[in-house]
Amino acid sequence: MKKVIAVCGPTAVGKTRMGVSLAEALHGEVISGDSMQIYRTMDIGTAKVTEEEMQGIIHHMIDIKNPDETFSVSEFQKEVRHYIDTIDMPIVVGGTGLYIKGALYDYTFEETESKHDEIKAKYAHYTNEELHQYLASFDPQSALDLHPNNRQRVLRAIEIYEESGKRKSDILEAQEHKPVYDIYFVGLTLPRPILYDRINKRVDLMIEQGLEEEVKKIYDSGLSRNAQSMKAIGYKEWFDYFEGSKTKEQIIEEIKKHSRNYAKRQYTWFNNQFDVHWYDVNLEDFDSTIHQVLKDIEEWYKKISLTRLIFFEFSDICGSSVFKNSLIVFS
Repeated sequence: MKKVIAVCGPTAVGKTRMGVSLAEALHGEVISGDSMQIYRTMDIGTAKVTEEEMQGIIHHMIDIKNPDETFSVSEFQKEVRHYIDTIDMPIVVGGTGLYIKGALYDYTFEETESKHDEIKAKYAHYTNEELHQYLASFDPQSALDLHPNNRQRVLRAIEIYEESGKRKSDILEAQEHKPVYDIYFVGLTLPRPILYDRINKRVDLMIEQGLEEEVKKIYDSGLSRNAQSMKAIGYKEWFDYFEGSKTKEQIIEEIKKHSRNYAKRQYTWFNNQFDVHWYDVNLEDFDSTIHQVLKDIEEWYKKISLTRLIFFEFSDICGSSVFKNSLIVFS
């Protein structure tokens, strides 16, 4: 299978720098695994990698959609797999767990034709809580997996059931979700107090860099808060300020709080879903963290290459499926 490096972890932990450093060392290219960095003009709030930060490394899956466009996990899967298949050393970097899993694992998405506008209109009079309770009445597992405020995903789960007669949770459970590549997951982490402090300071820096103005331009274009792109932390909060119901100080604190909560969920999700090799980031000497990751990747690469070599050599000699199956034990 194709070898892939995936850099994951909570927001503000240093994934961008790690991805670029690994790409430099391994002569690879970076594929963004962030569901919001795909949008043009949404640069500050998504902490999108800058030209300077790229250091000449090619980056894919950035600035491919306008904020008024939608982009599904299924579309993301198709695009990312295309790049993985054409890049010698693909390095997926990002914090959107479901998108990364959809691209790297044998996820099959329900192919029912989406009638989003119809389903949206049908349940327009439902509050988020009422809609979530309705989903729980026939698909309790999906209701557990989805936050009540994630109205779009809740509506999609309802739509799948009404169109196919199948619960979304049953569809997902029937899939084995095995990786379709040889993947080395690099997980970056920091002690929670340090991470939260970095998140708070990064939000302050975003404000200094012009986050309010960035979002205001999008708001003035007439884009609704219900747009997929406007579900992003750092963007969705500003609508209440622009409409006069909250102060700027309240918005900034909400962004910090939402970012901290998201970081906690990210770590839990990656830890539960992937076989991650976790690294405590050395902020005083980030290069030492990079060096350790590269050393471990080299060992991983040697291990899987040796396993394959032994397998094929014994297969050639024995020519027996019994021996072939037995050899897997030695890997």
